[in-house]
Amino acid sequence: MALGGNALLRAGQKGSFAEQLDNVERTCEGLAGLLERGYSLVIGHGNGPQVGNGLLRHDAGRKVFGLEAMPMDFCGAETQGSIAYLLETGMEKVLRRHGIDRKIVSLVTRVEVSADDPAFGKPTKPVGPYYSREEAAALDGVFREDAQGRGWRKVVASPKPLRISNIDLVGRLAREGMIVITVGGGGIPVVRDSLGFKGVEAVIDKDLASSLAAVEIGADEFYILTDVPKVCINYRTPQEQALDSMSIAEAERYLAEGMFAEGSMAPKVRAGISFVRQGGGTCIITEAGQLDNPVCGTRITL
Repeated sequence: MALGGNALLRAGQKGSFAEQLDNVERTCEGLAGLLERGYSLVIGHGNGPQVGNGLLRHDAGRKVFGLEAMPMDFCGAETQGSIAYLLETGMEKVLRRHGIDRKIVSLVTRVEVSADDPAFGKPTKPVGPYYSREEAAALDGVFREDAQGRGWRKVVASPKPLRISNIDLVGRLAREGMIVITVGGGGIPVVRDSLGFKGVEAVIDKDLASSLAAVEIGADEFYILTDVPKVCINYRTPQEQALDSMSIAEAERYLAEGMFAEGSMAPKVRAGISFVRQGGGTCIITEAGQLDNPVCGTRITL
C-alpha cells in the first residue's frame, strides 16, 4: 500500500502535528476493511512536504544560529521516523476501534540506487526553500528558477530504486501478521562505496519504491492511494472518462498520449505497470475511502 501525500497533509493545511495525525487516522480507517478481510499489509508513504519543512528548519538554523545543516539523506531518515510514528499512532486507534489484533512494525529503510543513474546528470526534483538568485549562487548544488516567480530552488535527481534494505525481513514480518511500514518517502537513497553505502542527495519516487517492495515480497496486490477514486483519461475535460481497468498495453498507450500528468498520475501508473510486468498480480489505484468496496479503483493487469 503506497499512501499518497494527502494521507498526511491536505490542501490548505499548514502541516501541524494535530492536522497530520487526524489525516493519518482517517486514512488508516480506510485500511480497516482490508485488515478485517484478512489481508497482510505493508505500507509505504510519501514525505515530500515533510522533507521540505525539515530542510526549511535546517536552513533557518544555519542562518539564525550558525548550525550546520544536515544532508538530505539525513532529512529523509528523520521524516521516515516521524511519519512512521504518526502512522503507528493513527493505526493503533483504528485497530482498537475495530477490535483487530495486529502489531505494527516500522523500519527506517535505505534504498540503493546507482551512482551512474542518468538522473544524476539531469536533476529535476525541486526540494527545500526558495532563495534569491544571489543566495542560490552562493550555495552548493543545482538551482532553478521557479515558474511562478517565487525564487530559486534546489533541484535533485530522482534515480531508479534498485535494492531495498531488509526487504526479506519485511516479507517475513508481514506473513507473520505484522503491519509493516517501510520505504518511507521512497527510501533513503544510498549508493555503494568501498566501505558499504553512503547517502546521496536525491529523491526516489515513493510509488516506484513501493512497487519494487511489493514485487520483492511477492505481494498479490499493490494499492496506490491518491485523491481520486479512479484513474481518468481526458481528465478535467468534457471527455473525461474514469477507467475500471486497463492492461499494461493500454496504460502505456495512454502514457504515450499524455493522458496522465507528470508529477501526478503518470508516476503512479508507471509504478503499477512495473509491479504487474514483474509478475506481481494486480495494481489498484484509488482513494482510501473506496477500499471497503472489493472492486474499487482502477485495476492494472496484464
